[in-house]
Amino acid sequence: MFLMLGGGALCLLGGLLNARQFAFSWLLSFMFFLSLCLGALFLVIAHHLFDAGWSVPIRRSCEHIASLLFPCMALLFIPIAFLAKTLYGWMRANPRLEHALAAKEPLFTRPMFYLVSAFCFLVWWLLSNRLSYWSLQQDETGAAKATYRMRFFSAVGIFLFALTFTLAAVLWMMGLQYQWYSTMYGVYYYAGGVWVALATVYVLTLALERQGVLAEVLHAQQYYFLGSLLFAFTVFYAYIHFAQYFIIWNGNMPDETFWYVLREKGTWWHVGMVIIFGHFFLPFLALLRIDVKHTFSIMIPLCFWCWLMHWVDLAFNIIPALHPNGFALGWLWLDAACFAFMAGLLSRVFLKKLARHAPYPLKDPRLIEAMGLHPPLPAQVLGGEFDPTDELRDAPPQFGGRNE
Repeated sequence: MFLMLGGGALCLLGGLLNARQFAFSWLLSFMFFLSLCLGALFLVIAHHLFDAGWSVPIRRSCEHIASLLFPCMALLFIPIAFLAKTLYGWMRANPRLEHALAAKEPLFTRPMFYLVSAFCFLVWWLLSNRLSYWSLQQDETGAAKATYRMRFFSAVGIFLFALTFTLAAVLWMMGLQYQWYSTMYGVYYYAGGVWVALATVYVLTLALERQGVLAEVLHAQQYYFLGSLLFAFTVFYAYIHFAQYFIIWNGNMPDETFWYVLREKGTWWHVGMVIIFGHFFLPFLALLRIDVKHTFSIMIPLCFWCWLMHWVDLAFNIIPALHPNGFALGWLWLDAACFAFMAGLLSRVFLKKLARHAPYPLKDPRLIEAMGLHPPLPAQVLGGEFDPTDELRDAPPQFGGRNE
């Protein structure tokens, strides 16, 4: 509540002092939390597509984060919709006089901007709502139908997810400098979003375990696989970012290279170095060791570091359109205010959802497997060697191999 009230008051003050700066600061925080929610939605979809077992205990947290896409993120988009003309230069330009803008029609037109934005939120609402609905239905009935419906929506949703994720990145972020284009930009934004979502889920999982909420269903493998995926997406993000830079720079076309030339001016050069070493090298080297993924004294600070680096990376993409000569430290308080307001609002809604429903899928068919327990084979059960309910009731979850 303090974050919401304090951040909201400073946001209003910033909007009165400089509406254009407020628009960019708001967009920066919005794109950060949007990537987090979309990253969580991808983790849910991937869980069902691969019929994963280890991720069952953390699936409900991902579902709650994904459900913030609507209506929370949709409502937070309203200031961007109203300030779109302030943010996006192409709305003030004449497409008849600019070839770069004419080539991007009809996407970069005002009607399509609002139509595509509405389409994106509609798709995200549909996917997050249906996946969450059938997950809760599975808790009540345990019927196979719920599992099959979640797999169906995931199979269809992965294509809609890729389309809308790319459209959002291109229209709301790359559109700030509409003369520039990159075919890898959607994947670039996706990689960062899943990366920060994994870091967030790692922290949430540990917090819920320490409170006893997930203690009975967790196994050491959850932390190991989350850490491994975080390592994988650290490398994947760096690959996409470098590939984009390598292709554009070697192509040596002014319509493309100007985007990077601008980000080598002033303090943006130093921000770029922070991204190279802080966003890639530091987490890459830290996560190389297998045992680190279970060492909470290293992983928790690293996860918060991921939040900071993802924010810096998005600032590197967004803010140079307003401040081409370097990061505006004088307006950092407004950036922090927008971030605090959104963080407070989304956290409050998330905690209410978490308290309203079971913290993990109660009747998922792979829950026992996720706990590290192994039900007896059918032959053993039929032979009457032992009662499987005794094993499941008496065997405690295994947490061996983790370092505090």
